[in-house]
Parts: sequence; structure tokens; C-alpha cells
Amino acid sequence: MKIVILERSSVGPDVDVSCFEQFGEVTAYQNTAKEEVAERVADAEIIIANKVQLNEETVSGASKLRMICELATGYDNVDLEYCKKRKIAVTNARNYSTPAVVQHTFAMALYILEHLSYYDGYVKSGQYAAQDRFSHFDMVYTELAGKTWGIVGMGNIGQGVAKVAKTFGCRVIYYSTTGKNQVEGYESVDFMTLLSESDVLSLHCPLNDTTRNLIDLAAMKQMKPGAVLVNVARGPVVNNTDLYQALKDHIIMGAGLDVLEHEPMLTEDALAQFEDSNRLLITPHMAWASVEARKRVVEDVCQNIAAFLKGEMRNRVI
Repeated sequence: MKIVILERSSVGPDVDVSCFEQFGEVTAYQNTAKEEVAERVADAEIIIANKVQLNEETVSGASKLRMICELATGYDNVDLEYCKKRKIAVTNARNYSTPAVVQHTFAMALYILEHLSYYDGYVKSGQYAAQDRFSHFDMVYTELAGKTWGIVGMGNIGQGVAKVAKTFGCRVIYYSTTGKNQVEGYESVDFMTLLSESDVLSLHCPLNDTTRNLIDLAAMKQMKPGAVLVNVARGPVVNNTDLYQALKDHIIMGAGLDVLEHEPMLTEDALAQFEDSNRLLITPHMAWASVEARKRVVEDVCQNIAAFLKGEMRNRVI
């Protein structure tokens, strides 16, 4: 069996992918551009990918293709209708990154809430050593206890965040974008209530027609001036140009982003021009990528292939 890994770099060189060799001959490419896909998968029976587009244009010449494995939970890079027509199985990896993303959500929120960039800079600039008192707290910060933490997307990650937020002493509220998701133990609210009452608003929802640009300037104008926005979902859930305006005009206090509209970030993106790290923290889509999570995703994909070869439906999208 011929297995092609199109984006080996997506799990990092420190993570072993030799488990795939038990199923057949493995060819791995560090990265693959759209125009390179067709040639690289021509003889593939199984494709392992992450972001590169897999559709009729790119895989129609892969006549032996039986399975596409996502090294991720999301599968919006795969044309599912085309795969259905060709009876190509598609699987994804699930729940491997939950602990890492929950942890990163709070790292971002606390970094902004406690003004850690300011205080670290104050000490390293020599100002702390030059002062005549033991403490310095001129940049006021508040506790999470007693605050309201709002969530969009109450899947495994959202529920993990809710649990930790509750431990911090927060009131937890959430908004279901479909109106169907009800999670016992937490308060479901409408969108306007979520915006107006959240001191911290974290996003953990998928990207679809309902959630694209969900947090735009109009939405941010309904938020508290002291609110912190955290996006660890998908970049386009937040309108980044509007977020730049909201930060510039002090409509909200701050934001932590692990995902952006363009990845990698474009130098001309509006947020690239906002240099105040005390109010804006951006990380390069790495919330999911603890070494433990990257090992888990590889193992999950290996289990998906093993199940497929046995005729089982493990983690099947189609």
C-alpha cells in the first residue's frame, strides 16, 4: 500500500511518524503546495494531510485513492461531495488537542488581564531596580473570581474551558450558534447577552457560514470596555480589521489570538500594525501543538487507518 504524507511538518520533526510504515510504503513531504498535489498523490492509496486542498482538481488523477486522513480535527480542505462520489473514505482526528488548547486559552487571557507584558518590561527596563518600594502595581489588574466568562462553542474544548473558568470562580455563560447545543451545568444565553455580560469571551466554535465574522465591530461595540476576547477557534470567526479598530478605539480592553484570517499572517494585515503587546497577544496557531498533543494526533491517525483496513468506521467523516 502506498501512503503519502503531504504535510509532514505539521506535526514537527520531534514527533515520530514511523507508525504509518506498518501499513505500507510511506512517502513524506515536509510541505506541499496546491500545484504539487496531483503529481505527489498519483499512486497513493492513502493520503495524510492537514491544510492543503484535496478536491477533484488535485486528486482526480489518483485512481487508486481509497482514504484521506486529516492530521487535524478540521476537514474544510477536503471536498466531501467529491469524495462521496468516488467512495473515498475521509477521517479526522478528535479530542487530541483539548488539554493544550484549554491551557493556552487561559495563558492568553491571563497574559492580557494581568498586563504581564507591561510588568515584565517594567522589571527588565531597570525601573523596578531603581524604585524605592518593594512592589509596583500602577497598571491595575483584576481577578477572574466573580467575573463572567462567556463561551462560543461548547464542544470538548469549550466545556474544558468552562470547567477551569468555574474553578477560578467565574460565572460561565455560553451561546450556541445553532441554538441546539445544551450543556448541563452552564447557562445558555442569547448572543447579545453573551456579548454584553462577558468579561472574558473565548471562541471555540467551528468555522461555517454562521460563525464567519461572528465577532465584527458591531458585536464588539456590545461588549464591555474592559472585556478580553480570546480566539482559539478559526481566524475568520473574528473580523481582524474590525478588531484592530476596536482595540485602537478602546472599544474592548484586549485580545488574545492564536488564529488569524490569513495563516501565516500577511505583513499588510491590520493587526500587524498594532504593536501594543499589553493589549494584543498573537501566537502562530500553536495552541493545539503541545508535544503531547502532536504525538496523540499521529497515533489517532494510525488508529484510523488500522480501523479502516478492518472495515471499521472509526472517526469517519464519510
